[in-house]
Amino acid sequence: MQVPGLVWTLTVAGIIGLVLFDFYFHVRRAHIPSLREAAIWSSVYVGLAVVFGLGVLVFGGRDMGAEYFAGWVTEKALSVDNLFVFLILLGSFKVPRADQQKVLLFGIVVSLIARTGFIFLGAALINSFAWVFYLFGLVLLITAGNLLRSDQGDERSADNIIIRVARRFLRTSDEYDGDKLFTVRDGHRVMTPMLLVMVALGGTDILFALDSIPAIFGLTQSVYLVFTATAFSLLGLRQLYFLLDGLLDRLIYLSYGLAAILAFIGVKLVLHALHENNVPFINSGDSVEVVEISTVASLGVIIGVLTITVIVSLLSPKGRAQTYVAAARRHALEYLDIETDPAYCDEIFHKLVVEEERIKGLPPKYRARIRQEQELMELLQRTHRLHEQRLAAGVCFVPAPEPAVQA
Repeated sequence: MQVPGLVWTLTVAGIIGLVLFDFYFHVRRAHIPSLREAAIWSSVYVGLAVVFGLGVLVFGGRDMGAEYFAGWVTEKALSVDNLFVFLILLGSFKVPRADQQKVLLFGIVVSLIARTGFIFLGAALINSFAWVFYLFGLVLLITAGNLLRSDQGDERSADNIIIRVARRFLRTSDEYDGDKLFTVRDGHRVMTPMLLVMVALGGTDILFALDSIPAIFGLTQSVYLVFTATAFSLLGLRQLYFLLDGLLDRLIYLSYGLAAILAFIGVKLVLHALHENNVPFINSGDSVEVVEISTVASLGVIIGVLTITVIVSLLSPKGRAQTYVAAARRHALEYLDIETDPAYCDEIFHKLVVEEERIKGLPPKYRARIRQEQELMELLQRTHRLHEQRLAAGVCFVPAPEPAVQA
């Protein structure tokens, strides 16, 4: 697919325009997006991606359209999995809810820039060395294996080398000053934790790109399609974070589905590498006659696996229990350690009460397991005690009924 320079220029300008629009009309003013706001703008960005794909389908043909949609769906699924780590990362740095938008948008911009560099590097390698397909396929198969081995829902971690280096070399204050990157403490200008969390999130995004770029090159070798599918998968990720915040923990089998997809694409890449083979020690450098998987078939497999994964996750009693527990823990931590706005604190406490009621409605075996989580029980009890103190001091606006804490 030969794309004229004018089309490239208009596409890049359009993407930059969307990022600037997102910043000036949504992120610049610190606020907590409502569920309605997040849903509307998530739908807008998904709609833009689909309309763009239809344009590719009309002007580029069925194969190009299928390649774009396969790449976009795969990258979108991978970005949703990345939101788990974002959730942990923002929680570990205790970023106030109203300031999380700016952090997320910064991470998205860094990710878009880094992935663009990786895309052109990957394209240059593919054009110069056919054996790169073997390497990309191996990377995806290893990544799939790591997902299967390490995914236990609550074992996800935001601790990586980027964050450890950032913590060591960036000296920051202990407290936030709104969404400012620098503040004055004891007469000295120091960095706030906001800068540290931005560095950590941006570095984490770069690490994610090492997995996602080989995956999309396994579906299309068109640099334009790789770039646009990646860009549209990242645009709207901030809104999707706030929309799926309460559902992320429910997708307990998402990593299994992603592992299957990455393994499938890895096999597809290896088959393509065998077909294009020029490595001397494989079949004497000659092409190997193998069956290659079409892009349309790949798109069907990807959508099918994701659909099954989401349905099974949503119907799973284990997923429901994990969702309620994770939400209760998150609301309790926000109430105790992060938020200071009285109105939002009261809203958080009401959400916590709702989650506790849901936990009480779980099957007995899940309630028994939750009661054994001493750390969670103590956390909930601390939250209720603090709420009583705030009620007595007249800090909370609306007294909330307090059910028994035990699950």
